[in-house]
Amino acid sequence: MSTFESLGLSPKLTKGLEKAGYTTPTPIQLQAIPHIMQGRDLMGLAQTGTGKTAAFGLPLLHRLLDIGHPPAPRTVRALIMAPTRELVSQISENLEVFTKGTAVKVATITGGASIFRQSERLARGADVLVATPGRLIDLLDRSALTLEYTGYLVLDEADQMLDMGFIHALKKIAKHLPMKRQTLLFSATMPKLIEDLAQTYLRDPIKVQVAPPGKPIEKIVQGVHFIPQGDKAKLLESYLKQHPGEMALVFGRTKHGSEKLMKLLVSWGFKAGSIHGNKSQNQRERTLQEFRDGTLDVLVATDVAARGIDISGVRHVYNYDMPNVPENYVHRIGRTARAGAEGKAVAFCAPAEMDELKAVEKLLKAPIPVLGGAAWSMDAASAAPRPGQNRGGQGRGKPQGHGKPMGAKPMGQKPQGQKPSRPAEVGGAESPRKAFRPRRPAGRAA
Repeated sequence: MSTFESLGLSPKLTKGLEKAGYTTPTPIQLQAIPHIMQGRDLMGLAQTGTGKTAAFGLPLLHRLLDIGHPPAPRTVRALIMAPTRELVSQISENLEVFTKGTAVKVATITGGASIFRQSERLARGADVLVATPGRLIDLLDRSALTLEYTGYLVLDEADQMLDMGFIHALKKIAKHLPMKRQTLLFSATMPKLIEDLAQTYLRDPIKVQVAPPGKPIEKIVQGVHFIPQGDKAKLLESYLKQHPGEMALVFGRTKHGSEKLMKLLVSWGFKAGSIHGNKSQNQRERTLQEFRDGTLDVLVATDVAARGIDISGVRHVYNYDMPNVPENYVHRIGRTARAGAEGKAVAFCAPAEMDELKAVEKLLKAPIPVLGGAAWSMDAASAAPRPGQNRGGQGRGKPQGHGKPMGAKPMGQKPQGQKPSRPAEVGGAESPRKAFRPRRPAGRAA
C-alpha cells in the first residue's frame, strides 16, 4: 500500500497528515505528487472530491520547506488562484492543516473583505497566497504586492474560471509573473478552452488523468424527475420529508430564485439557509458554518457553491433547476459522496430544460435514470419559456408554467406564457474589474 512517506514528502508534512487523519493517498495524489516534486508543469484532470488540493498543495509545501528563510515584504512564493470565495477558503483551510507545525505561512485574499487589511497582511510577504482573480488584480493595481519572485502558479478549477469569464483577468495577472516558474492546472472537465489555456501557461506539461473528464463519482445514485416548473417546490418538499435530518444541497439557477426557495422551505418548517452572490462574505461563511455544524439541514445555492463546498456529511443533492452549463452538473452532484461515502443526486426537469438535460446526458455518455414522469414532448419543450425566464417563482399564489397537479401526465401539456426576464446569472464569482489597466513590468511574460 502506498503512503505519503513513500512519495518522498518531508517528515514535517507527513507527521501533520497523520495527526489530521490522512493516511492513504488518493489516485490523483499518487500520480501528481511525484511529478510536481520534480519541478514539472502539470495538468491534472480528476473528478470532484478526489483530493486535488492535497495533490498540488503537499508537493508545493514540500519544496517551500527547503527554502529555510521567510519571504521578503510584499512578495509571494506560490500563487494559487480559484474562481470563488468559498473555494479559496476551502483551499486555505486545507493548507493550514498541512502546514501546522511548520514555518510556512498561508495568506488568503478575496472580495468582500477589507482590502486595507489584506494589504497590511501582504506587506509581511507570504509563502503561499490563495486568491480570487478580481481581488488579486485590485491589490496589484495598488502595488500592495509583487509577483516578481513567484516561482509557483496553480490554477484550480480552471474550467470554471473560464466559464465565469476570467480569461482576461488571468492574462493580466500572468504579465506580473516571471517566465521561469512551475505551473499547475487542475480541472474536473476538459473543454477546448482548457487545452488552449494549457498551451499558453504550461511548458511541456505532464498530463495526469484519473477518470474521464466529466464522469461523476460512481457511488452517486442519480435520477431525474420530469415535472412542471411550478410543481418543483412541492416535489422537493416530499423528498426532504423522506430524509429528515440528513444534509441536503439544493441548486437553483438564479440568486433571486434560490433566495425565494429558501424562504419558502423555512416557511414550511425546514432548517434551511442560502448562499449566492447577493450575500456578503460574512453571511455566506456564517451560513456554511451553520450547515457544517448541523444547525441547518438544507442549503440552497447557486453554482457558486458547486466547487466551494467540501462537507463530508452531504447525503443528497437536488438540481432544482438544471444547469445551463452541462459540466456544472458534475460539480454539483460531486458535493455528495465525498471521501468514499455514498450519496444521491436528483434532477428536476421542466419542459424548458430538455435541452439542458440532453447536454448533461451527452457529457455523461449515459442517460440519467427516470424517477418520475416521462420525457417532455418536442411540442411541450419548444412552447415552454426558455431557461432563465422568470425562474424562482416558487411560493406564489399561482405556480409557474403548468397549473396542473404534480401527478398530471407531462406529455403534451402546454405551459402558460411568461414575460422574459433578464438573463440568469451565476452568483458569487469574484468578477475582474473591466476598467483596470495593469502596468506591464519590464522583463515579465506569460
